[in-house]
Amino acid sequence: MKSIYRLALVTSTAAVLAMTPASSQSVADETVPQATLDIPGGGQLLAKPSDPNVRKATAIVNGEIITGTEVDERLALIILANDGQLPAEEVARFRSQILTNLIDETLQIQEALANEIEVTDGEVNQYFERVAVQNFNRSVAETETYLSSKGSSIATLKRQIKAELSWNRLLSRNVRPFINVSDDEVNAIMERINLTKGTTEYRLGEIYLSATPENQEQVYANARKILEQIQQGGSFTAYARQFSEASTAAVGGDLGWVRMEQLPQSLATAASQMRENEIVAVPAPGGISLLLLIDKRQVATTDPRDSVLSLKQLAINFPAGTTEAKAGETVKRFNSETQKIRGCGTADDTAKLLGADVVNRDGIKVRDLPGPLQQIMLDLPIGQSTPPYGSLEDGIRVFVLCGRDAPETASQESFDDVMSRLEDERINKRARLYLRDLRRDAIIEYN
Repeated sequence: MKSIYRLALVTSTAAVLAMTPASSQSVADETVPQATLDIPGGGQLLAKPSDPNVRKATAIVNGEIITGTEVDERLALIILANDGQLPAEEVARFRSQILTNLIDETLQIQEALANEIEVTDGEVNQYFERVAVQNFNRSVAETETYLSSKGSSIATLKRQIKAELSWNRLLSRNVRPFINVSDDEVNAIMERINLTKGTTEYRLGEIYLSATPENQEQVYANARKILEQIQQGGSFTAYARQFSEASTAAVGGDLGWVRMEQLPQSLATAASQMRENEIVAVPAPGGISLLLLIDKRQVATTDPRDSVLSLKQLAINFPAGTTEAKAGETVKRFNSETQKIRGCGTADDTAKLLGADVVNRDGIKVRDLPGPLQQIMLDLPIGQSTPPYGSLEDGIRVFVLCGRDAPETASQESFDDVMSRLEDERINKRARLYLRDLRRDAIIEYN
């Protein structure tokens, strides 16, 4: 399904609004003393600033080298996530952000080692095996060959994995034990959840860019460019990981499920007016947010889209060079034969007749299917098939419904669930401050 894009930029910087920690970028660093910078009003620059256009994308971080090759390989992953499409004018901006990310990863690994926390190669390899299957649908060896053909390598992914594992363990030792959430806080939140039962919850994605009155125009222009790239097929998740300044960047900007009262007024107003898969740019405390509406649901109520399906998929791929006319004939026959299916027991015979591949899929939630298929699956009788779904490039497939289990009766978050969520929010906040301090203390030489 194509996303809908709408740009609603405001020409003045938004005032900082109070909000809960649900959207991490808006949590003020109130625990850190703020000092006023002593900048003479009549001063002038006494030397020319360095030209960013002549800086090479390499650095030495506390004596550890980040090479241009590492930046190139990470950039290749970004290009891959954007279906190989990345305008030339965007490359320099991405390289700069990638270098920043690599510096942060280096600092995280160094700090973990300084605290005698080490992630072994075996642990990284085990994690990477899951990534290879989930992200690339390939074995480790196949993924290595595939990434090499695209100008990247598994080494850059493993470096990112090592940094994430090291940082998480460091936070578990040095931050989590000192996070306190009282029973009264949890009970207050659970009471609010009970009062809001039946109201709408929103699952949102966010790319947060901080801005000041001085750089606001530049930041807003950057936001427009990112929107344009996503509109042209770019990956929201990839852009969030590289550009978002919120702690949710590590999970592709996913804010999870939030209610309107958990958001700043500007974001709440925008989210309440958005349609699914729509993305808008709105003022946020201290900057601007690119907000993506992923899904909606009712608080503590049963949603039919949480029904769990047992499916059998029949798929046919078109050979390269297949014309639309030829494909149309195949689709017509495919549809005619699959509509005759009466029960999953006959699906295999139909697949043999059509030369189609068969895959059994269990445990699939209706809400995880593409939008056009969701209502069809809710209405489809057991044992029958959907209409053909797909494209000339991706091939066509039908899904035979073998079973559909209604969702369990909705229940609110438990006491422990709320406690864990509050702890995670506070850990994320402390993590941002921790990393900020590491950046301030680091010795970084740019080549």
